[in-house]
Amino acid sequence: MAADQLSRAFSALADPTRRDIVARLTVGDATVNELAAPYAVTLQAVSKHLRVLEDAGLVSRSRDAQRRPVHLEADVLHLMTAWLERYRRRAEERYQRLDALLAELPDDPAPAPPPTAPRDPEEEP
Repeated sequence: MAADQLSRAFSALADPTRRDIVARLTVGDATVNELAAPYAVTLQAVSKHLRVLEDAGLVSRSRDAQRRPVHLEADVLHLMTAWLERYRRRAEERYQRLDALLAELPDDPAPAPPPTAPRDPEEEP
């Protein structure tokens, strides 16, 4: 279930407009009109983006008198962050092991012998 929600969230955020809407909502709640203002698109287009974000669990809407503000749902962002952090830590551990291995190597290794030409198997030794 969480993996499916994770897939929907990453898929929803693949679009730059939706990422921008999420970034805007980190500042505070906003109506569809407020969210649509910076874009040269219709309100319907912004509403479609919001539906995708709602399906992914990234935003929700409520009713506040005449307004229907859109809220950012941080729980899904925490789920995404935890998933990314797990793989970031693994990569960091691999780099630390590589750094330790490189630190063990001598600074001035002995020169390697010159390469020899491959022998012709039909020649007598």
